[in-house]
Amino acid sequence: MLRLKILIFFLLSVTLLRAQDVSLSGYIKDAANGEALIGATVYIPVLNKGTASNAYGFYSLTVPSGNYSIQVSYIGYTTIQQQIKPTGNQTLSFSMHDDSEQIKEVIVTGEASNANVERIEMGMAKLPIKTIQKLPAFMGEVDIIKSIQLLPGIQSGGEASSGLYVRGGGPDENLMILDEAPVYNASHLMGFFSVFNSNAIKDIQVYKSGIPAEYGGKASAVVDIRQKDGNSKQFGFDGGIGNLSSRLTLEGPIIKEKWSFIVAGRRTYYDVVGKAAGIEELKDNTLYFYDMNGKSNLIINDKNRIYFSGYMGKDAFSLGESLYMKWGNATATARWSHIFGDKLFMNLSAIYSNYDYNLGVPGDNADNFDWSSRIRDYNAKIDFTLFFNPQNTIKFGLNSIYHEFYPGKVETKGDNSMFIDMQLANYHAIELAVYLTNEHKISERFSMQYGLRLSHFQQVGPGKVNLYQNPEKLQKDEITETIEYKNGERIGDAVVHLEPRLGMKFTLNPASSVKVSYNRMVQNLHLITNSQSPSPLDIWLPTSTYIKPLIVDQVSMGYFRNFFNNQWETSVEGYYKDMKNILDYREGAQLFLNDAIETELLHGKGNSKGLELLLRKTQGKYTGWVGYTWSRTMREIEGINNGNPYPSSYDRTHDISVVSNYELNKRWNFAANFIFATGNPTSYPVAKYVVQGNQLYEYSARNSNRIPSYHRLDLSATYDFKKNEHRRFEQSINFSVYNVYGRRNAYSITPRANEDNPNQTEFVRLSIIGSQIPSITYNFKF
Repeated sequence: MLRLKILIFFLLSVTLLRAQDVSLSGYIKDAANGEALIGATVYIPVLNKGTASNAYGFYSLTVPSGNYSIQVSYIGYTTIQQQIKPTGNQTLSFSMHDDSEQIKEVIVTGEASNANVERIEMGMAKLPIKTIQKLPAFMGEVDIIKSIQLLPGIQSGGEASSGLYVRGGGPDENLMILDEAPVYNASHLMGFFSVFNSNAIKDIQVYKSGIPAEYGGKASAVVDIRQKDGNSKQFGFDGGIGNLSSRLTLEGPIIKEKWSFIVAGRRTYYDVVGKAAGIEELKDNTLYFYDMNGKSNLIINDKNRIYFSGYMGKDAFSLGESLYMKWGNATATARWSHIFGDKLFMNLSAIYSNYDYNLGVPGDNADNFDWSSRIRDYNAKIDFTLFFNPQNTIKFGLNSIYHEFYPGKVETKGDNSMFIDMQLANYHAIELAVYLTNEHKISERFSMQYGLRLSHFQQVGPGKVNLYQNPEKLQKDEITETIEYKNGERIGDAVVHLEPRLGMKFTLNPASSVKVSYNRMVQNLHLITNSQSPSPLDIWLPTSTYIKPLIVDQVSMGYFRNFFNNQWETSVEGYYKDMKNILDYREGAQLFLNDAIETELLHGKGNSKGLELLLRKTQGKYTGWVGYTWSRTMREIEGINNGNPYPSSYDRTHDISVVSNYELNKRWNFAANFIFATGNPTSYPVAKYVVQGNQLYEYSARNSNRIPSYHRLDLSATYDFKKNEHRRFEQSINFSVYNVYGRRNAYSITPRANEDNPNQTEFVRLSIIGSQIPSITYNFKF
């Protein structure tokens, strides 16, 4: 009886103590346009408790009832200090104003000034749009992906490539999402530009390690890009006119402070202007791209919001009646955000993504054909964030994706084509995932983020599976049977994996910390290509009977230190990645329209290790960073290089990026980039044979040589016209020079017979860009 009384007394005491706690919650937004502010800090000094707003500007903080001074801060905005006396749960939203004094100081982050030290995540970076828009641009078109390539640990696939090599991973190993929708090919104009229009983008987060459990499906990195919500206060527009393209963005309220929209569009006009100017090369040819972004944000009440967003883009290239290529992405996201009580935030999303392309020869001659390919996703997901208390923020959710893969279909016109109609087997798969993660502040110095993701991947019908005489060594001429599966029928066993995630941060003092992270990533979607960077004609295939999932385990450690009141940031990060079931191809693999493509694929293992150094200045008239990466990425696959280890095609020993920005005064801003990278691995011939007048080459071991190192300098100057204080109209003009000293960087080097002396072999350097490229862009905003 005594024990029961003690237990009842204890429970009543806990209940009374909890009853004294109150929850403060609400949204933090920009007072000028109503845009949600991501990562704004809400802090109560006397309690030494605080939190940050999530990706939708929502925050929740539990405190004892009482009388407090609350501070809301976001760099570049005036800090809000307000006296509160909560006696019960309270909705408290804040609208923050630009701090013109801080804007003059060119602060290049939107977080707390020591966020790089205090946040648990390592290998994570944010790139403010204002910083990106100041950097030198190729042909005057600001490019988000090429800006990301300037960060340590992230390399470019080459001059004409928007692919990312992140810590030794391939371009298909990055989860690139736009408002939660995956983008499978981020290239415009064969890789010279990316599909992301900077005028429509609000926030960019890049994860190289310590990847939170809510992300999955790709093995190396996450690039999470979010579009603007649209100005809910007043109508406005901005845009730019450049050498190659123009862009225009319109935004404003449908119902003031309740329902907003934004629409942004871009198009190149080199083909139109060139034809009008009488350029002979463009008379019968076509080369252009366009894209459109749109979003609408409806605030139903304090507890409910609805978002609709979408993207559509297309590229077109043709050489008269000889050849044409078309490719493009389309995405759509519908999202409902709801707050249960004061602590539980929910997102329910329906997502669509499509990537397709066509290649062919027009007309009805003997060489006419049309080849088409596509990957399409239907995605439903629900995510919860529980602001349990100031020490624990719990996230959990469920994700379901239906994948459709159409590797290739050939159609012809008429009866005289040399090609025949054919269609490769289509693939379908269902991908499920559930996750749980907690950000746990154990003490003032020590914090952890730990979580678990359970992934389930099942190939389903309709589909076909080839059976072979020797399942361990597939040969195309040894197919014994082809089994067909009906719609919805399971094909093979499901692939199920547990993916643990762990991050730890120990604060040494307010200016320095040490971080450690581990994550396992499993990838069931595979890019089939024999080029080193993604091209429009690559195909995607799922994990299946003969294609195994890629599994990557990464361990990383870093030291982070700020100087001079957080004006200078430094970091040193080291990592090691172990990779299982890496895909590579047999020598001389035939990947084009191969209905038994699994016979060309080989599986093996690999590893990547590296060291990344970063020095960045974030405040003052002069800002920028210097990044250096040393890395080594190796593969070992039976059937390639006699089973011996060889450098991966994505191996880069040294990579240096220097980014600088100088604000001379209110009118003039100058920026410069310098890039140096070790050349791509390749194989050169070591012997030559002449057979019936034809030269045949014997090559060295796989990737045992390198093309010459890559380096380039870009410069830009931006002039802001004097603003009339009584008008909202702003304008500027940007001058850029890409590849200032005209470096002819090698894209590839190939052997050929000398025309004058066929017995002599010469090597030909292919350079995509071999001269300076100046540009001028006029920008305006209202």
